[in-house]
Amino acid sequence: MPKALALVAAMLVTGCASAVPLPRPVATVPPAPQAAGPVVAPSSRSFIAPTIMRLPGLESVIGADPRRLAEIFGPARLTVPEGDALKLQFAGTACVLDVFLYPLRPGGPPAATHVEARRPSDGQEVDRAGCVAALKR
Repeated sequence: MPKALALVAAMLVTGCASAVPLPRPVATVPPAPQAAGPVVAPSSRSFIAPTIMRLPGLESVIGADPRRLAEIFGPARLTVPEGDALKLQFAGTACVLDVFLYPLRPGGPPAATHVEARRPSDGQEVDRAGCVAALKR
């Protein structure tokens, strides 16, 4: 009986391990094939190059800086800085678009590398390119 209690106690303690921090957002859809190959930002020892989303219909957004995104969509509804990264949120009746910006080179300005889109009513994911088209000025 004492061995069984020790085994149960060990299993419970194992379940209390601390969580591992999540990595930066990365594209969940494979990049579209391109003749010149995928665009990869340069790396250095302390710099982690972001993964750049490449999907049809996002060409006007990916690579844009905050000023250009404001020209495309108007003022951001939400601006969330996090270290050298930035999240901008644009919203309309059709959808909510989250644009994630990371520097493409060490010390560089943030540029859009990833987008997510959802319905404002229930938060369900929607087509990113369709959301971009719906929110353009």
